[in-house]
Amino acid sequence: MIEKTIAEIEARITRARSISERTRAELLKELAVLKMEVADLAKTHGEQAESITRFAQASTHEATRDQKDQELLDISLKGFSSSVKEFENSHPTLVQTANRIAQALANMGI
Repeated sequence: MIEKTIAEIEARITRARSISERTRAELLKELAVLKMEVADLAKTHGEQAESITRFAQASTHEATRDQKDQELLDISLKGFSSSVKEFENSHPTLVQTANRIAQALANMGI
């Protein structure tokens, strides 16, 4: 399920018209790292790993919509950031990657 969700996020980023090439490349690079980190996390925390990918998916959806809704983007980004918070000590790369993705998506909403 997690790999399918990440593949859907990658596809959405790839086809989104509202993303600059630089941002697209950055997001796809960070998403590759997120994919590895979440796969590692899923071995011990399956439900949390799934929540992280679903919040990443929701955030990507809201950031790449043609008609953006800033409130929904903010809510989804908050959920995404919150979903990784408890792993700051045990999975710092996961948290850093999620934060970079969230910031890139937030910048698209401006």
